[in-house]
Amino acid sequence: MHIPKGTTAELELVTFQQALAAANTPTDAYDIGKWLYAPNFYSEYRYILGTRGKNPLICIGINPSTAQPGDLDNTLKSVERIALGNGFDSFIMFNVYAQRATDPDAMEQQCNMALHRENLEAFRYVLSISDSPAVWAAWGTIIEKREYLPQCLRDMLCVGEELGAAWYCAGKVSKKGHPHHPLYLRKDEKLKPFDVKGYLELL
Repeated sequence: MHIPKGTTAELELVTFQQALAAANTPTDAYDIGKWLYAPNFYSEYRYILGTRGKNPLICIGINPSTAQPGDLDNTLKSVERIALGNGFDSFIMFNVYAQRATDPDAMEQQCNMALHRENLEAFRYVLSISDSPAVWAAWGTIIEKREYLPQCLRDMLCVGEELGAAWYCAGKVSKKGHPHHPLYLRKDEKLKPFDVKGYLELL
């Protein structure tokens, strides 16, 4: 379990560029040739967790939980299976908001704009890895937990439009149009196009 110790505004944030530099520096903790992990240590927030490749599937959840390199939770194991099953050579787990919380109800009530800005920098970076970035919308109904989450996603959409991101979902969408969470999907589930802009207009 990860329960936030306080608000992220109380923290001295590692910027994404600092976190990326550290993630590209060899460490005894894990194989940086396989894993992309920023920050590269367990903390109250996480920008990126995934495997390295030239054609990653970028999965978008709401907020990070406890997963780390070599210690994936069931959600991340499902993400990796779906990515490989759809022809991608790697996966990146990204989130609309970077604060760690096993229970989304424990997320902070107010958006930390400094953390959000760094998260957008991280999103810009992961989109730049591939010439044709593929983004898997996979946040389920959890986006309703905080009022600031839809706006964070709108900002991500703008970055995605700049860099030519194609959005997908997997499994059935909810009655309100929310894309399916990665858990409980068939391991051979295929991605299908997702109109994230239309979805956000109704959110």
